[in-house]
Amino acid sequence: MIKYSLQVIVEQDEDGFYIAECPALQGCYSQGDTFEEAIENIKDVISNLLCKLRKLSQGLYEFFEYFGIEFTGVRLFP
Repeated sequence: MIKYSLQVIVEQDEDGFYIAECPALQGCYSQGDTFEEAIENIKDVISNLLCKLRKLSQGLYEFFEYFGIEFTGVRLFP
């Protein structure tokens, strides 16, 4: 199994919802009522997107390997 490490940015909007974004994957957004829910949701979105991209292009893995991208889960930075 190939692992990817992708940056995820989570911000709280003015209504109190948490918005999660993965800048490396254009248009990859999710949200949640809590920080934890937003993280779980964006992990699902990333996983589904990568599965679909894999089906579309077997070259995706070579692309990620070339740029040194490794998805191992979500790491939080203070």
